[in-house]
Amino acid sequence: MDERSRLLLKTLIERYIAEGQPVGSRTLSRACGLELSAATIRNVMADLEDMGLIASPHTSAGRVPTPRGYRMFVDAMLTAQPPVPSEALQQTLQQQIDTAPPQQVMARAAQLMSSLSHFVGVVLAPQRSAVFRHIEFLRLSEHRILIIIVSPEGDVQNRMLHWPQAVSQSELNAATNYLNTHFSGMSFEQVAEKLSGEVEHLRAELVALMQAGVQAGSQAMRQTQDQVVVAGQQQLLGVDDLSGNLDKLRQLFDLFEQKAQLLKLMDASAKADGVRIYIGGESEAVPFEELSVITAPYAAGGQVVGTLGVIGPTRMAYDRMIQIVDITAKLVSNALSQR
Repeated sequence: MDERSRLLLKTLIERYIAEGQPVGSRTLSRACGLELSAATIRNVMADLEDMGLIASPHTSAGRVPTPRGYRMFVDAMLTAQPPVPSEALQQTLQQQIDTAPPQQVMARAAQLMSSLSHFVGVVLAPQRSAVFRHIEFLRLSEHRILIIIVSPEGDVQNRMLHWPQAVSQSELNAATNYLNTHFSGMSFEQVAEKLSGEVEHLRAELVALMQAGVQAGSQAMRQTQDQVVVAGQQQLLGVDDLSGNLDKLRQLFDLFEQKAQLLKLMDASAKADGVRIYIGGESEAVPFEELSVITAPYAAGGQVVGTLGVIGPTRMAYDRMIQIVDITAKLVSNALSQR
């Protein structure tokens, strides 16, 4: 493709992103800054259409970019490095993320990306081992026991345990003290292994009670680890390319609800070096030609522990979305590394 064709394609995509209307040859002639006849521009547009970079909607004489056209625009016509974020954008993100409690950093990051982009914010949270800092057994009745589990991050989970034998609070205190004294800071899997092999000197009933408590605690921690945090799904209801297609919207909301495909996409993106962009169904996990996904990994202590990103229409301001995703990943990395 020669420089003239590149400039016309770049101008057409920028106008379409800004205005959302098919771009005609007359508009392109005024916007490109070149002294070209309308016939010459029409010929170039016909060539670009033959290459699959633009298309002509049935209802308009203008042209719109295809996913392939957007890909060329992103790869060859944007700066290689993400643009320097504005000071206001950086301050907004930094203030919100730095003031978030540790257990809310991921949710806050997803909400911020959605709010700033007006699309969907997605974060793959770090996998946490099912570790407890403190566990406590409280007798509610003769056969009902409340188990309180506190994670190293300070999250508190409660689980109810129905126990077939009558148990006193003093026996529960013994179980509480033993677990916290010997196993605090270990994973529930490690505790279960040690309980089965290293506590023959304890009463069998007490061991069984502790084993049941450990199992309940492990299930509680696994169930509360929502690895994929999604914010702003409703933003897609206002996207012109999607709002009129109810079947497509249902498929999208199923994708966000089930999260399995998103987990696969975000997990694969963790291996990328810096910002990664999937356009118009290039990702098998988000197979919609009308959508693009921009992701970046984030780290803690120098190790990549997750990814985050924005999901929106192919007609988006890619330079701004790259800014939002890139700076959010850096700030989340800083926040996690300092805590």
